Amino acid sequence: MPTTLPVPIEFSLPEGWRAAPPDEVGAPEAAFIALHPHPDAGFTANITVDGDFLPDGTTLEELADASVVRVRAISETVEVAGRRAIDSPTAPGLTQRLTLSAVVAGIHRDLVQTQVYTTVQDTADPHKRAVIRTVLTATAAQHDSVLGDFQAFLRTVRPDTDTDTDTDAGTDTGTAG
Repeated sequence: MPTTLPVPIEFSLPEGWRAAPPDEVGAPEAAFIALHPHPDAGFTANITVDGDFLPDGTTLEELADASVVRVRAISETVEVAGRRAIDSPTAPGLTQRLTLSAVVAGIHRDLVQTQVYTTVQDTADPHKRAVIRTVLTATAAQHDSVLGDFQAFLRTVRPDTDTDTDTDAGTDTGTAG
């Protein structure tokens, strides 16, 4: 069963991307996953969304460091290629880019992950902060060509004020929560 987000969000998918059930594509820890329409050498670029409440005193840098450790556990190599803070008064965050080598479906792959951590205040309890992690994973050869789609996707992510809506895989908009 897919993970639920600590706060509901809504978004629009880039043209051609399609939603997929996280359990069916081997990403049960994700609340949402979208797949690019054109795989590169058998690997399908994907966008995953997950999140949790930010424990008191935990920084986004610590969450990003923990993510590197998790990726390292399932990869041959991992390097942090870049990391920067997102200075936003309403939704501060952090972006990091990882380069990694891993065996996926029996094939050695050079991959790039762009991870974006965004904090969101819980509307039910303003003292609680949630963090939404949005990740683009693509082959090293395809990453830069799908990065613009990922950035366009990120610009559409916002809190969902209509929490009765479910993700609709048949459209280019959806919600996750």
